Amino acid sequence: MVYFIGAGPGDPELITVKGRRLIGEADIIIYAGSLVNPRVLEGAKPEASIYNSASMTLPEVIEVMEKGAREGKAVARVHTGDPSLYGAVREQMAKLERLGIDYEVVPGVSSFLAAAAAVKREYTLPGVSQTVILTRMEGRTPMPEGEGILELAGHQATMVIFLSVDQIEKLCRQLQEGGYDADTPAAVVYKASWEEERIVRGTLADLAIKVNAAGIRKTALVMVGRFLGDSFELSRLYDENFSHGYRKAK
Repeated sequence: MVYFIGAGPGDPELITVKGRRLIGEADIIIYAGSLVNPRVLEGAKPEASIYNSASMTLPEVIEVMEKGAREGKAVARVHTGDPSLYGAVREQMAKLERLGIDYEVVPGVSSFLAAAAAVKREYTLPGVSQTVILTRMEGRTPMPEGEGILELAGHQATMVIFLSVDQIEKLCRQLQEGGYDADTPAAVVYKASWEEERIVRGTLADLAIKVNAAGIRKTALVMVGRFLGDSFELSRLYDENFSHGYRKAK
């Protein structure tokens, strides 16, 4: 069996109980060494074979998985955050399916959730935003039609932009051209939940200047929206004048 495991955002305590257990039971571990905190692997068996996929190609990764699975070994494929976001896992799953190899996906805590915890904010505030857009800027990987920053900015929703801090000037400019005001709150969280975590706060007018001054060029998320501010409506969930299935209004 092959297990795709979300290692969480960085803090080794933010991996799931199931993910930690499976890593501890694995005979073979393939981890994304460029992003996964090595401390996540501290519970591995001393005899486990460990591969860093940062220097491997897709065929090489699949070869290790297939060999291990055919030999009846437990294989842990460890990805950063949650595998479903920018994890390049679908192509691996498709290969395993064609080979007739069973696999399971174990979700993890995404870095965008750790970033919200770091800035101590809620993405979905009443009267501010009830929609969260997770996206990235176009780089070497093109964006599908209609998913560019200019188009998405028009929704005025909460946005979390992955893999784009190295284009921070262009990003802030396009967000404003797409519809956000220059005074829209924005933040960059570098290595959310790691010991090296850093937070840069500002607005779309000055965020790029602050981020460049901080020397942050990778491994960071950009967060944009009024949810970062202090104005919002109170939730009706705990409103004494609002009834629901578990409580009557006073």
